[in-house]
Amino acid sequence: MDAALQDIRYAIRLSLRTPGFTAVAVLALALGIGANTAIFTIVNAVLLEPLPFRDPGRLVVLWETNARRPGRPNVLGPANFYRWQERATAFERMAPFYDYRVNLTGSGAPGVGFT
Repeated sequence: MDAALQDIRYAIRLSLRTPGFTAVAVLALALGIGANTAIFTIVNAVLLEPLPFRDPGRLVVLWETNARRPGRPNVLGPANFYRWQERATAFERMAPFYDYRVNLTGSGAPGVGFT
């Protein structure tokens, strides 16, 4: 126990002697810990937490393909979704979703006029 206290006192004396190095070291540790926390939070929410559904292992996504663009999935249109919903007997329920992507900016075109 005495050796640990001596080491702590010595570390404090050294850090007081070189405040610039101490500030850089503390800043580097703070950035590292903050980045690690942020990344873990995202990974936990996206990959580790179970989906908020009763049986997430039974979820499926249905896509339709376009003959003019083979190999690229296409989101169903509303009319096709309702037709599939009426005719599908293998699924307990079906729900639509819409894939919509945007670039958010403060003002002006994306990538221009950042303030």
